[in-house]
Amino acid sequence: MPLLRDLGLGIGLARRLLVSRRNRRDLARRDVRAVAPAPGTVRVAVYFADGAVNLYQIRQWYGPLAHLAETVPVAIVVRNPATMLALVDESPVPVVYARQVVDLEAFVEAHPIAMTLYVNQNSRNFQMMRYGRMWHVFVNHGESDKMYMTTNQFKSYDYAFVAGKAALQRLGAKLWDYDLDRRAIMIGRPQADHFAGVLPFTPDDRIVVLYAPTWEGDRAAAAYGSIATHAALVPALLATGRHRVVYRPHPRSGVLDAGYKAAHEGIVRAIDEANRRDPAAQHVYDDGPELGWQLAVADVAITDISAMVYDRLATGKPLLVTRPVSPAAEVDEGGYLGSAEWVAADQAGDIEQLVAAVLGDEDARSRLDFWAEHHFGDTTPGEATRRFEAAVDVLIDRWREYDRAQPLADDAAGSEIGTGEDLLARGDDDLDSL
Repeated sequence: MPLLRDLGLGIGLARRLLVSRRNRRDLARRDVRAVAPAPGTVRVAVYFADGAVNLYQIRQWYGPLAHLAETVPVAIVVRNPATMLALVDESPVPVVYARQVVDLEAFVEAHPIAMTLYVNQNSRNFQMMRYGRMWHVFVNHGESDKMYMTTNQFKSYDYAFVAGKAALQRLGAKLWDYDLDRRAIMIGRPQADHFAGVLPFTPDDRIVVLYAPTWEGDRAAAAYGSIATHAALVPALLATGRHRVVYRPHPRSGVLDAGYKAAHEGIVRAIDEANRRDPAAQHVYDDGPELGWQLAVADVAITDISAMVYDRLATGKPLLVTRPVSPAAEVDEGGYLGSAEWVAADQAGDIEQLVAAVLGDEDARSRLDFWAEHHFGDTTPGEATRRFEAAVDVLIDRWREYDRAQPLADDAAGSEIGTGEDLLARGDDDLDSL
């Protein structure tokens, strides 16, 4: 069996190399200069080293970044050709393609960058974080009670922009010797101020239910996905004739578990079949790039333990959370999840009754209001955007103070990274399905 496994790995690697080279050829035919920032202008960089599979992490920042760019020059730095191909067409702010380390160095030398924002914990973040004379700020791509939200990697950044009091408590309970007062800045959820998208259905008197499960996870402690365990949930809603289902699974659903992928595909088929039987139902399988309208339009949202819980919480509208089946899945019920309206696997077939109950429960509404404020502070439209931009302004002012006080140093010239890392960077491009 090891031989078959090695053969499979080799075939997968060859396929990834072919895809990578095709993406680079396609990108070479595009005029990326059209989306590049003007020389010497970028004040805020957003570093995104991931491939296309994780584009959802940067897409949800498009709205806040576009608004920030009205007053502060912003650019997204991309290391991956497939990602760059997507952002050339859709990014609302300038984009820089820095495939190799030398490209990254040229970008840093050419712009007065006060800070770099990071939306995830990609290990290649460190290729950008080696540069001094700027702040490195972790902004993440969501708010949740996942174990990911308290990783010790927070300490790698100069600052972290966090959602609210819940995030501060979470970090304070997990991280040793981390100066929350100085390094963590509460900004709320600015993405919620920029929910966008055109409805793919005509509103009527049907109850709209968003089902937004996460992926299966890469370890037992993070096995939060419900697609396979709560399989009866969607068919039960499709059968009522009174509900409209909007199914938006995590983009990585089924990448590691064939059974999970099959369950996802079964839901998609069930939605197609329901729409054929009753075209007026207009159920939706949503795998598009835009996130916002789904959260805003749904009468009830059903999510797994993920950032989607908190994206929905920021709207203050009814919410159900699926309870993981795996006993190893880490569930922190010290915060909102301790007051959540849960859906156990054996309740999936009764989802119609659970939806009706949460819509009419005033106690559930009061709990939701309390936790929305606890996680995000003031959720008045526009307030989180104001706090985000105020935090950026504060750090730019602080950067100016240091920049004036300290003599100019050439980070690139003082670097110990040379030809060896450049070669490694080129290899990473091939091996990461870029």
